[in-house]
Amino acid sequence: MALEFSSKKETFPNYRKFETELAGRPFIVETGKMCGLSNGSCMISYGDTRVLCNVTMSEKPREGVDFFPLSVDFEEKLYAVGRIPGSFMRREGRPGEKAILTSRVVDRPIRPLFPKDMRNDVSVVMTVMSVDQDCSPEIAGMIGTSIAISISDIPWKGPIAGVYMGLVDNELVINPTEAQREKSELQLTVAASMEKIVMIEAGANEVDEHTMLNAIKAAHVEIKKMIEFINSIVAEIGKPKKEFQSMELDHDLFEAVKAEFLDDFKAAMDTDDKNVRDMRLLPIRDRISEKYGEEWGEATVEEIMYKMQKFVVRRWLLDEGKRVDGRGINEIRPLAAEVGLLPRVHGSGMFTRGQTQVLTTCTLSSLRDAQIMDDLSTEETKRYIHHYNFPPYSVGEARAPRSPGRREIGHGALAERALLPVIPSTEEFPYALRLVSEVLSSNGSTSQASICGSTLALMDAGVPIKEPVAGISCGLITEGDRWMTMLDIQGVEDFHGDMDFKVGGTKNGITAIQMDIKVDGLTYDIIEEAFEKCRKGRLYILNDIMLPVIPEPRKELSKYAPKMLSLKIDVDKIKDVIGKGGKVIQEICANCNCKIDVEEDGSVFISAINQEDGERALHTIKTIVEDPEIGAIYKGRVTRLMTFGAFVEIAPGKEGLVHISKLDTKRVEKVEDVVAVGDELLVKVTEIDQQGRINLSRKDALADLAAKQGK
Repeated sequence: MALEFSSKKETFPNYRKFETELAGRPFIVETGKMCGLSNGSCMISYGDTRVLCNVTMSEKPREGVDFFPLSVDFEEKLYAVGRIPGSFMRREGRPGEKAILTSRVVDRPIRPLFPKDMRNDVSVVMTVMSVDQDCSPEIAGMIGTSIAISISDIPWKGPIAGVYMGLVDNELVINPTEAQREKSELQLTVAASMEKIVMIEAGANEVDEHTMLNAIKAAHVEIKKMIEFINSIVAEIGKPKKEFQSMELDHDLFEAVKAEFLDDFKAAMDTDDKNVRDMRLLPIRDRISEKYGEEWGEATVEEIMYKMQKFVVRRWLLDEGKRVDGRGINEIRPLAAEVGLLPRVHGSGMFTRGQTQVLTTCTLSSLRDAQIMDDLSTEETKRYIHHYNFPPYSVGEARAPRSPGRREIGHGALAERALLPVIPSTEEFPYALRLVSEVLSSNGSTSQASICGSTLALMDAGVPIKEPVAGISCGLITEGDRWMTMLDIQGVEDFHGDMDFKVGGTKNGITAIQMDIKVDGLTYDIIEEAFEKCRKGRLYILNDIMLPVIPEPRKELSKYAPKMLSLKIDVDKIKDVIGKGGKVIQEICANCNCKIDVEEDGSVFISAINQEDGERALHTIKTIVEDPEIGAIYKGRVTRLMTFGAFVEIAPGKEGLVHISKLDTKRVEKVEDVVAVGDELLVKVTEIDQQGRINLSRKDALADLAAKQGK
């Protein structure tokens, strides 16, 4: 019996396509065809870039948590740029650094706009499926995420949108192309709502505060156009928002605790020592737990402790202009700077700000140790690397250390971005550099202490940086239309405040910005005031704390650091330096105790611990690639003996004849009486005939040497 099959053709009745332009390039949003089980989904097309954005939410709140469980992932698929992953399994593994940083950049502007009392899991996934290097997948992912959440049934106070700003030939450029980015003095990502700025992430080549603020304002103009576009999509296909179970703390309970324990909290928190504060709060927590824990649960007790501390900190700041540790609003904590703490490392610097302390080390190596990149960018290697470690003991926790998380990677990248504009070029300083910031003690602003410690370590290592860099943060407290900023926030102010505005830079301008906020956005006035406070604080740290310790980079590298020499050779000569099967270059490395890297453009980099070894290798390579100079003296090795003289190799693949009459200052009967195969001797080039044959003289070399010594 014949089997019959039938099927209807899928027509995707919910498919919608929306089009606009972003920075003069087509921006297309498609919904209703893919990922039908997500709460919200869209495919973003920006030029040839394609990013699939999905958002989902759990039906029920997660039990036992006192925070909103949001996860944001930016997935880089290497097929998007036509590459097969370089891992052993040939598939994408854990997210790369750039993917993690992009996830953080998208997380920061969307998180404050979710209800603070919601405990349902929300997951955002951006999958990069095609990359046009002129059309940023990061920006496409951020806007796509905003659209996916806005059209979904998930409660949210968006939309937001973002753009990337460049500064090319002193002109601000929105979403610059790849060619423009290479020339840009500014790499600024801005996210905003229709009214306020919600996220700033920047790297810059010493850009002044006025230009930076103008760039943010210009970005906001373009962002508002995109938000109008998103609102039109929501008006057409947006779903009604779901109701959710609020996990907000019972108001009457909080008022009862406040009436009974407020004075105790104030007394406990009035100290500049984090450890003392924590110890004073323990008995208060025990009393609250004893009274309310059985009825309300320990999770509620923890939330009460958090809310009470937040209430005290904010009331002191807003009503009394008082800070927890007694400082003035614009007063920086006690500062200290040291260099040269670790004798065997190439450079080290420690920066202390109150109870925050970071020790940074600098390691120099040959360019072959540059990091190989395996992501969606066109960058193949990275020679300047900054790592940040945050061990548990830095905050007094008794647990084993873990591998770096997203926070550690983000802080390391911020410090790296702040220092990158002052790192000398490969031509000026042919080294790979790795800086490691070890957080020894943490009470806020460790990333900015890492910037300061890194400058100290680089200068201690003798790296000729263009300018010293320092970093500092500014905080914010808001209440309705009231707001105030304070300089150099410590942990408790960061935890209970509304903003952590981090700015790194030189005396000339800004090199990096990272802004974290917990409110719905910032006005231009707040940003401008934060810029000015950070500028003054940065200059004070540079001039009064760091430069008195080490006013300029050391003139000489550590004796334990490799000495780098470089030269440029003709591309046609590369094969001569490397030799068949690498024989020549391996022989030079072995004889001169060095490492040699040869680039495709003919750049040669020599790394040796001993300066003399490096210079010998340099001289050998020059001898290989350059024609021997008549009258020049070389140190060669005897390769063959003949009755009429000895052949001496003055460089790999280049040998000449020392006639028996030129072997010594006196008469020589037999060649074997003076030299043997393998002997090293000084010889002088006396002639190069028309066939390129080299005639050498040991006799003339010895005479020249004796004449020099006689003088």
